[in-house]
Formats: sequence, structure tokens, C-alpha cells
Amino acid sequence: MTSHVLSLLVEDKPGLLTRVAGLFARRGFNIESLAVGHSEIEGLSRITVVVDVDELPLEQVTKQLNKLVNVIKVVELDGDQSVQREHMLIKVRVDNTSRSPVLEAVTLFRARVVDVSPEALVIEVTGDSGKTNALLRVLEPYGIKEIAQSGRLAIGRGPKSITERVYK
Repeated sequence: MTSHVLSLLVEDKPGLLTRVAGLFARRGFNIESLAVGHSEIEGLSRITVVVDVDELPLEQVTKQLNKLVNVIKVVELDGDQSVQREHMLIKVRVDNTSRSPVLEAVTLFRARVVDVSPEALVIEVTGDSGKTNALLRVLEPYGIKEIAQSGRLAIGRGPKSITERVYK
């Protein structure tokens, strides 16, 4: 099995996300990551789904997704042909001795501190999964108190757009 990133352009309709997730669930696929947000066209949203699955079953699910009434377009985004990022907030335990090395790690990973208290820092990091996981490994010895992570976001490289020739 390999990880696949699907980008879906869908109409903003109640229950659509449930139907999309249900297609994966009925086939026994685990959704690794799911991110939903408005697109550049009013009334349409983009869903980014990351699943770990073989090629053939994914092709069947993609065909079924295309049959859903409110799904406008489904595209699989190849890692080399797309930009993929994750967003993470990490709360790290700090004291007077650990604050400085934690801040050095934040700078090294081009992350940023978004909240400071005497006992903890909240760090924001954006990047590919390798970068976010590496930062977690560096911060782990200091004591990670909490993590909030978005689903992976992805968009194709170059001038083409998933929304070309759609409702314009």
C-alpha cells in the first residue's frame, strides 16, 4: 500500500463530507488526513484526502467519488507535481534552563512561537511531514504537552488549476 493524495472540488452542501468519507469507510480504507476549506470559487470547497491504499481500489473509489452529484472534480496529486504542507501547533513544557534550547530549535526549523507562558511555549510550524516530524523528535525530550495538527494540504504545481473550466 502507498499513500495517495486526492484533491476534490465539491459544492458546499450539507452531508457531502459524510458521503465522501463513507465511500472510503465502506471499502475499509483509513483516511490518514482530511482537510476541507473554501476554494477560490464561491459556493465550492476543496477537500484534500490522504489515504494509504493500493492503486486499483483507489481507482474504484475515485470513480465512485466522481459519480456523487455534488462532486465537481477529483484529481490525484503526485508528490513531485504538487506542493504539500502540514500545519501544526505544539505546546512544549519549558523552564528557565530549557527555554533557550527550545527557542533555538524553533529558529532552526523556521517555526515560530505564538504563545508564551512561564511553563510552556506554543509553537507553530508549517512544512512537509518530514519537517514537522523532525521538529517533534527534537522537542520531545523537553516534554510535549499537546499537539494540534491539520490535515495535509496540497495543490498542483504550475499554471494549471483544478478549477479551470468550472463555473467561470
